[in-house]
Amino acid sequence: MSRPVPKPGILDIAPYVAGKSGAGLSGRVFKLSANETPFGPSPKAIEVYKTAASHLEDYPEGSSRVLREAIGRKFGLDPDRIICGAGSDEILNFLAHVYLGPGDEAIHTAHGFLVYPIATMSNGATNVIVPETDFTANVDVILKAVTPRTKLVWLANPNNPTGTYLPFDEVKRLRNGLPSHVLLVVDAAYSDYVSRNDYESGIELVATTDNTVMTRTFSKIYGLASLRIGWMYGPEHIVDAVNRIRGPFNVSTPAMLAAVAALEDTEHYEMSRTHNERWRTLLTEDIGKLGLKVTPSVGNFILIHFPLDKGKTSDEADAFLTQRGLILRALKNYKLPNSLRMTIGTEEANRLVVEALTEFMGT
Repeated sequence: MSRPVPKPGILDIAPYVAGKSGAGLSGRVFKLSANETPFGPSPKAIEVYKTAASHLEDYPEGSSRVLREAIGRKFGLDPDRIICGAGSDEILNFLAHVYLGPGDEAIHTAHGFLVYPIATMSNGATNVIVPETDFTANVDVILKAVTPRTKLVWLANPNNPTGTYLPFDEVKRLRNGLPSHVLLVVDAAYSDYVSRNDYESGIELVATTDNTVMTRTFSKIYGLASLRIGWMYGPEHIVDAVNRIRGPFNVSTPAMLAAVAALEDTEHYEMSRTHNERWRTLLTEDIGKLGLKVTPSVGNFILIHFPLDKGKTSDEADAFLTQRGLILRALKNYKLPNSLRMTIGTEEANRLVVEALTEFMGT
């Protein structure tokens, strides 16, 4: 009996597997596995979202004009060079669909976002993975991997799940070293949390080249993850090409209007940044004192490395924490089998993790 068969390569793709949600656990649960903000969205965004519910029968404005204009005002960008999508990962898939096909190659680093290989391989292109140095993208290694078939480079900056980043000078060196026909995609989903003077989210590079795009999201510091909304800033010719395959109503009206309100609530934004900065430093120091290595992070999460000694492994730590309602992210699918990623949570959640790890390590 015959049946539909997926096109070649689809069944070779490893499906994206999200972190544990804590479902099924009794008692209080602190979900620190998905890099969600502990504060939720701006109250102004919630109010606007509720108001929008009275007109759910109406189709959204197809180009996300109101949101593109709000983003343009916020960052000083031309709204016509902005595309909005159902999360930045929809836009990543758009880019792969437009610029990759059979025989092409796309490069990403060893611990890059798992959507990159999915987007690449689903379009018949070859996924090229290059090593990192100290869990950080290495420009020279990326450039060495470029071949005549390379059409796209994915660069998460900062990177998830490592929390590391490339300074702007290094990103510019990468762009300058790539052939002009290669598209550089700067995925800046976590840029809102970075406070380093040598960091730039990608806006300047996009503004000065015609072969670079930057993607951003409202899922992290703005707390709109369930609404699935992100955006891209790019050259006119790339925006034109992507708009030709973008669905006409890919961003809902409630999501669009909530995102506009979130952008305008600078007080909520700054409060979230300040809390994250403080606890990122404290958690790195306190967990490091337990004899565990923590990779320096600029995001809203930290990467904790565990020894291989029986009784101290990451699997055992994960089970120990889960029993106490503390849900971190195991990283075997990111090729980090001895590590856990912890989202920076509320003050209570952060303290409970440190206390639990202190007990686990016997210190």
